[in-house]
Amino acid sequence: MSLVAEAVFNAFKPVKMNYELLGNSDSHLHWHLFPRHQNDPLPRGPVWLIDKELRNGDSARPTKEELIVLRDKLQHELSRLEILFKSL
Repeated sequence: MSLVAEAVFNAFKPVKMNYELLGNSDSHLHWHLFPRHQNDPLPRGPVWLIDKELRNGDSARPTKEELIVLRDKLQHELSRLEILFKSL
């Protein structure tokens, strides 16, 4: 997960990253990685305290084109880090 978090950080240039590892209510462990940006609606609080209509609204949803750009940035960073990791 540290490599994935590094790729997210490199791709999206947040001011900080929030990490969350859960497993209490599900029978498996799972991670949430939240890149946090200066213009977050709630920069110092957890993302789930942001109003759901704002957090899940159309204004927060990327267009198909924007999603492709985001995907490509992340894939590029994952590939770059994979090459670095294999060379260790």
